[in-house]
Amino acid sequence: MDEEIREEQTLETEKKETAGTDRGNSDCYTVQDLCRILKISRPTVYSLLKTRQFSWINIGGRKYRISRRSFDNWLDNQM
Repeated sequence: MDEEIREEQTLETEKKETAGTDRGNSDCYTVQDLCRILKISRPTVYSLLKTRQFSWINIGGRKYRISRRSFDNWLDNQM
């Protein structure tokens, strides 16, 4: 039961963080975006960031913004 409540709180927090943003027009992706796009876990995204195969910046703690253009180009070259 407690786990369900924590999961709901996490989802609510994520909704608040992304509220009012238009991902289609953003120049950056978030770690959550990469998880969704690549269907991989957060730790795997962080490992991928360490390879520096595309551009990203750390905006404090474990908050990253990944260049949409750089990531999209990298992804195109992977296929």
